[in-house]
Amino acid sequence: MLVLADAQPLGEYNPINGYGELGVSPLYDGLLRPQSQSDNTIPELVPALAASQPISNPDHTVWDVALREGVNFHDGTPLDAGDVVATYRSVLDQGTGSEIAASYDMIDTVTAVDELHVQFVLRYPYADFPARLLLGIAPSELIADGPARDSQLNTQPVGTGPYILTELRPDQAVFKANPNYWAGEPEVTNLVLTYEPDDNTRAQHMRSGALSGTVIPPLLASSFTDPAVSIVAVRTADWRGVSLPSTNPFTSDERARIALNIGVDRDSIIEHVLAGYGEPASTPFNDVYGDSYNPHAVFDYAPEEAKRILDDAGWISAADGIRTKGSHRAEFTLMYPASDTTRRDLAHAFASAVQPLGIDVSLHGATWDEIERHAQSAAILLGGGDKPYSIDTQVYETLHSRSPNTPTYSNPANFTIPGVDEALESARRSTDPHVRTAAYQQVQDAYIQHPTHVFLAFLDHTYATTDNMSSPEFC
Repeated sequence: MLVLADAQPLGEYNPINGYGELGVSPLYDGLLRPQSQSDNTIPELVPALAASQPISNPDHTVWDVALREGVNFHDGTPLDAGDVVATYRSVLDQGTGSEIAASYDMIDTVTAVDELHVQFVLRYPYADFPARLLLGIAPSELIADGPARDSQLNTQPVGTGPYILTELRPDQAVFKANPNYWAGEPEVTNLVLTYEPDDNTRAQHMRSGALSGTVIPPLLASSFTDPAVSIVAVRTADWRGVSLPSTNPFTSDERARIALNIGVDRDSIIEHVLAGYGEPASTPFNDVYGDSYNPHAVFDYAPEEAKRILDDAGWISAADGIRTKGSHRAEFTLMYPASDTTRRDLAHAFASAVQPLGIDVSLHGATWDEIERHAQSAAILLGGGDKPYSIDTQVYETLHSRSPNTPTYSNPANFTIPGVDEALESARRSTDPHVRTAAYQQVQDAYIQHPTHVFLAFLDHTYATTDNMSSPEFC
């Protein structure tokens, strides 16, 4: 038996609302799943519930997927094309209020050609569509009308995945191996996932031997000396950064946003806050994307230049050291989830870094519900890059101006960067890799001139594990 601990609440296991969207879940499978070769490359997407790779027409507007035969859901009902159709249609149905609907708005229709053949017709060419085929598939019989948040799948999930939920409490979920799993019964027959939001408590439980594995912040990971506990660090494209409000007189000034970006020593933050487990980020583009990554699109640390830019912009130091322009002060509130110690520490480091520039950042730890209410008026210590399987899924929603279905924390200030919307659309819709590469290079060049965030770092994901566990796959 493995006992894992996570900082995220348990439940909400409905794929219609995004659970299992990344293709890695104990409960659900997608048509495809990610298969990582190394930390330095994008994971390859390989068939899961699909029998083979999806096939598209030449302009990537029609995608055909053949389903694997002989797959059953946990309740014994067979998987067929109707289940895939029902799952995707429910995500797109405005009545479900799916939080991930915007990620699938390129889909025009999804139909069952026969029992084991699904066809997706898109609104426009989209070469990266396979990255949208990771969504966990649920039985059509259990996909009900109405809000996804109210579905019984949140607490009584039924999927095709390697584990079956047998018990759910607020602090613990118990899973047993699926003996009829299409890929073979898992070696670990019992899995317990506990909810423990406090990082130090999870670390203590690892030291005491109560846990087999857990996700753990970098600073805590660096403190482990027990030879029975191994620290596993995985390089990622998962970024942390500060969104800046467009309604604040200071952060609405583009020159102020440039000064903030060059006034922060990212290398120092990575050393002292992340214990070296990370890489500097100036944009959400990571070098894992090869030729599309622009190594010159960076903000070099230049605090004196930052001060000069602020002076030239009319933000002049007052008697108390904080800059002013007319009746406005160079100040804003930075919110972060209070339970996340890494974001807390990054927020404090950011505020300390810009204080010598004459900028006053007030810090406010809160719940996500409270942060959401202030998403457009406050700066937020955000994270992204949780969908790194294509550049489009990595950067589109973060840098594109908002639409009605855009998630709350994607470009919350609704900045529009000159030329970027058009370049992102061109890259998304083109079938020519050279056109796409050029468009993404253009996006990065434009962002450096017109920044909307202060991206700080790409995190290494750090885990603590015991000897009886090779990796915390579902942690």
